[in-house]
Amino acid sequence: MEGLKLIPVLLPISQWRQRPCLLPRLVCGGALRHDGAVKILVAITGASGALYAQRLLDNLNPHEHQIHVVLSNYAQQVVATELPGGLRLPEGVKPYGLKSMNVPFASGSNPPDAMVIIPCTMGTMGRIAHGYSEDVLQRAADVVLKEKRKLILVPRETPLNLIHVKNMELLLLAGATLIPANPSFYAGASTIVELVDTVVARVLDHIGLPNQLAPRWAEEQD
Repeated sequence: MEGLKLIPVLLPISQWRQRPCLLPRLVCGGALRHDGAVKILVAITGASGALYAQRLLDNLNPHEHQIHVVLSNYAQQVVATELPGGLRLPEGVKPYGLKSMNVPFASGSNPPDAMVIIPCTMGTMGRIAHGYSEDVLQRAADVVLKEKRKLILVPRETPLNLIHVKNMELLLLAGATLIPANPSFYAGASTIVELVDTVVARVLDHIGLPNQLAPRWAEEQD
C-alpha cells in the first residue's frame, strides 16, 4: 500500500440523495439517519409543564420516525394533574418503565439519535450532570452523551440557584443542549397551546425536524 494516494471525491449536494451512503450523520445536528428517520426518546419528568411533552408527542410522526417514551415516577402524578385526559401517545409509540434496562435505547450499541427530557426537573438534571444512572431514564441520557448524540433538556424551574447553574454548565460542556421552557410572545399567541408550541418548535428545530408550529422571526418589511 506504500505510495498509494487517496483522492477525495466531492459530490454536489444535489447528488447526496442519489448516494445515501454518503449522506453525513452530522446533517441537522447529528440526529438525521441516512434514510431520514430519527430514533427519538422522549423522557418526561415530574416538573410542571406536562403539556410541553404532550405537544412534542403530538408533532412526532411514528410512521416516519422511531419514537420511544419513558416517564419518571412523579411524572405520572403531574400528568394526572395537568392533563385531565391523560397523556396521549400516538399509535405505535411504546412507553417504558424506569427499572428494566432491557430497552432499545439503554446501550451504546443501540443509542437513540436524539433524547429530549421535557419538562426536566432540576433533580434529573443534576443526576445526569454528575453521571448517575440509577434508572433507565438517567442511563439513556448517559448513553446519549457518551455516544455524542443529541441530548436536549427542557428545564422548567425558577428561580435558579448556583447549583442549578453549575449543573447546566456541566451539561453544556458535555455536549447537551438546554432549551428552557420559556415561550416567546412576539408571535401573538392567543392560547396556552400556542405559547407552548413556541418552545416545542425550538425542540423540533434542534432535533432536526422541519415544522411550522410557530411563526418565525422575520425581516422588517419596508
